[in-house]
This record gives sequence, C-alpha cells and structure tokens, in this order.
Amino acid sequence: MKILTAALVLLLLGLQYRAWFGDSGYFTAAALKEQLHVQERRAERHVQRNRRLKTEVMALRQGQTALEARARADLGMIKEGEVFYVVTDGLR
Repeated sequence: MKILTAALVLLLLGLQYRAWFGDSGYFTAAALKEQLHVQERRAERHVQRNRRLKTEVMALRQGQTALEARARADLGMIKEGEVFYVVTDGLR
C-alpha cells in the first residue's frame, strides 16, 4: 500500500511539474501572453502609421497645396518670385 501511495504521489508531482513548468505550462503560457500583447501594441502602431501615410498619399495625389508644403518642408524649396531668409540666433 505504501508503494502504491508513493507511486501516486510521484505521478501527481510529475503532472504538476509539467502543468507549471512544461512546454505548455503556466509560466510558458504567461510569457507567450505577454509577447502577444507586445505584438498587438506594435501592430496597432503600424495600423495608425499606415493610416497617416495613406492620408498623406491621398493629399499629395489630389492637390498642389500638399505637394508644395511637402517640398518646402522636406527639400527647402521656394516658389519663383519668393525670397528665402535664414534667421539665426546671433546671441552666441
């Protein structure tokens, strides 16, 4: 009877070990859940970025105003007849 009890206790401990520490155990599942949350946050940031880029592309395709603003900001371009001034801080 003692041998049967000891065998059952060892079996129970083995199953508990696998349930908590095994490949599909509690701690592994918790780590995977955290990785899932990280990936979901990253995916949401990408979705928002893609929306902004899509809006920007549509604006660039539709009118000259957005195209001119982009050229001025990114490339430093000016229109014909405009004067470009650079203002520096002279307090150095």
